Amino acid sequence: MLISLDDLHYKYSLKINGVIHIGAFVGEEYPSYLKFGVHHSIFFEPQNEIFKVLSDRIVAHNHPNSNVILVNKALGSENKEAELFLSSTPGGIPQGSGASSSILKPKKHLEQHPHITFPTTQKTEVVRLDDFWNFSGLDSSYYNFVNIDVQGYELEVLKGAEKTLENIDYVMAEVNRDEVYENCAQVEDIDSFLGGYGFSRVETSWDGGTWGDAFYVKS
Repeated sequence: MLISLDDLHYKYSLKINGVIHIGAFVGEEYPSYLKFGVHHSIFFEPQNEIFKVLSDRIVAHNHPNSNVILVNKALGSENKEAELFLSSTPGGIPQGSGASSSILKPKKHLEQHPHITFPTTQKTEVVRLDDFWNFSGLDSSYYNFVNIDVQGYELEVLKGAEKTLENIDYVMAEVNRDEVYENCAQVEDIDSFLGGYGFSRVETSWDGGTWGDAFYVKS
């Protein structure tokens, strides 16, 4: 995350009961969640190879009182099968290989980061978050923080989570101000959608240039 969870926690006195982390990659944020006493977390990561790394990392850092659920699926606005464009970075996973993968086809990303390529694809199951609770049997009320990092597909994830948003107090989302991926939502689109559910954008970091992170709080 470009925005420090530590800073947000102290600035806004966050009360996080549980985290839904969508596009978890290798779970770098998990130790921070534990630090602030978050013991209910769900990590969604559709990339098969990355999911194995994520699983090993969670096991290595797991707290005995933590309830952690790992899901090898993508989230979106409809239930379907989709093609995932897999990114490759020289040096492998420790240097971020797979971190730029997306359901959306890369566009400006190819110009801005020519060292990152997308040589392969992977079929992945996409589910609506609102439907996930029904077939998993899990209780959505445990979770009030959503962290979404899905490379331009954030708005589609939110469209499939309208019921879930009723229980959510905080949203962290990657946002764009250029077409980094084909037809990706822009930050104004995310603002407008979340605004309809009572959220306001209170923090933004554009350290990525054409992309960044935004933090929303329900008013």
